[in-house]
Amino acid sequence: MENILNAVQSASSIAIAGHVRPDGDCVGSCLALYNYLTKYVNYDWNKVIDLYLEPVPETFTFLKNADKITSEYDTNMIYDLFLSLDCSSPDRLGGALPIFERARKTICVDHHISNTRFAGTNLVVPDASSTCEVLYTLLEEEKIDTAIAECLYLGIIHDTGVFKHSNTSRQTMEIAGRLIEKGVNTSQIIDETFYQKTYLQNQILGRCLLESIMVLDGRVIVSCVSRKIQDFYGVVPSDLDGVIDQLRITKGVEAAILIREEETQSYKVSMRSNGILNVSKIAVYFGGGGHVKAAGCNMKGSLHDVINNLLEHMANQLEAAGRSV
Repeated sequence: MENILNAVQSASSIAIAGHVRPDGDCVGSCLALYNYLTKYVNYDWNKVIDLYLEPVPETFTFLKNADKITSEYDTNMIYDLFLSLDCSSPDRLGGALPIFERARKTICVDHHISNTRFAGTNLVVPDASSTCEVLYTLLEEEKIDTAIAECLYLGIIHDTGVFKHSNTSRQTMEIAGRLIEKGVNTSQIIDETFYQKTYLQNQILGRCLLESIMVLDGRVIVSCVSRKIQDFYGVVPSDLDGVIDQLRITKGVEAAILIREEETQSYKVSMRSNGILNVSKIAVYFGGGGHVKAAGCNMKGSLHDVINNLLEHMANQLEAAGRSV
């Protein structure tokens, strides 16, 4: 942390960025750090602090300074310091990658087990529930105000599934408790950013459940969303949030797969495991990453081949665990 603070205070220009298609932990950690730095570290009025992210879900825009997020990447700017949050590899930075590559110093703060330690300085804590949990341990607790606490709490609840995933530890709960003491409106954040869905989201959830299939003797459930269906309903990627978790809790399954067609023979794959399967290992094999129980990747080819390739790896893991199919 001392190295990070020294780098922050000596930098006259700082860029903050997270991964593509930012989720709650990504947005929460990036905004928490931005709010902290602009309030407590920006003693020099000439210091530049820019926050780059792809467009964030509307439900997150209540967070302080969400309007300061920009998706217009200044690739000509050479920053003294680039801070990467919740990003496991440089390619996941998307439009911010050229900025990262030109920065004089780079720091990565993350919790993904698949992190490649791609920055000059890396703080990666795979046992942490979220990047927001890692970030909390870096900040001076007495300087965390309500606005910063809301950002951190948002990230924690989204990456723990509101404290139900196995990555929830005693430390996670203790940190959440301290954030609540800062004045966080927990019910509003949980209901409006995690559980609440639009009618369209309910429609596409119903469609995904209706058209899902059970494979590998009922050990895995798979659902696919074609480009045609997405266009018909007017679906954007964020409308599928929560679908994979609803598939995962199907009785008897060890893992769930949600496949979204992005363009012809190009798919975004999300995977969730209930414990036996290591989906991070599978995702990394296909060029993606994530956690043991939650991971994803991009794959090309026919839908049939994509599904079969994923299932081959899952079948091998099940067999190795004595759950042959």
